[in-house]
Amino acid sequence: MSHRTESHEPSLNEFLKGKSEHTLALFHHFVEEYRKIGSVTLHPAKTMIGIATPRKRIAYITQLGKNFVHIVFPFEEPYPDNLCFQKIAQVPGDQQYNHHLRLLAKEDVNAEVKKFMKLAYQKGK
Repeated sequence: MSHRTESHEPSLNEFLKGKSEHTLALFHHFVEEYRKIGSVTLHPAKTMIGIATPRKRIAYITQLGKNFVHIVFPFEEPYPDNLCFQKIAQVPGDQQYNHHLRLLAKEDVNAEVKKFMKLAYQKGK
């Protein structure tokens, strides 16, 4: 008889606990902007918060810093012609390119970022 210990999945509140007002405002602003594009749900995991359509996860909030929110968009191809991503990295052995976005202000969710948010949403439908 094997005894399996269930891994604890953190709640959204656990992720947000102790974060600065600025970071919380950025987080909520980003999620609200996504909900203007379409229906998304949040999926807290051990190290990140997934943002998903009913079919698949389309973005990941990987870090809630003192004054920023770090988000990764996984796309099947790189989109190097942009001003918003600080890094684009291919996942080794995979046809996935992680596009790293750091929000420092609400204004960072600009037209270009919204274009990529919509693209991720469309590909996740």
